[in-house]
Amino acid sequence: QVQLVESGGGLVQPGGSLRHTCAASGGGFRNYHAGWFRQAPGKEREFVAAISWSGDSADYADSVQGRFTISRDNAKNTVYLQMNALEPEDTAVYYCAVDRRSFYVVRDGSEYDYWGQGTQVTVSS
Repeated sequence: QVQLVESGGGLVQPGGSLRHTCAASGGGFRNYHAGWFRQAPGKEREFVAAISWSGDSADYADSVQGRFTISRDNAKNTVYLQMNALEPEDTAVYYCAVDRRSFYVVRDGSEYDYWGQGTQVTVSS
């Protein structure tokens, strides 16, 4: 069992930056791929970014490529999402998640086993 606790959301102006942190407890985190997803009001949950268990590979949605960076520190059982050049379209609840089973990082949220509680990001002037 892995518990995920997120922090770092908030209100930011367009063009600004935020960093999400997802702290894991319960063991095994360093062996699992991790990902970030988001859900805007009235929309389905969508993939944002994912990182392999080792941190050697990452994948990004086209909409955030070049603006967002996912990283992890397995010594601290933590995964991060650095968000730069934020746009109003990035407004959503952001969730971190852990995938125990996939061999490669995947974008399908149904493959992820554990989820954080979600944190709100609002990009507005």
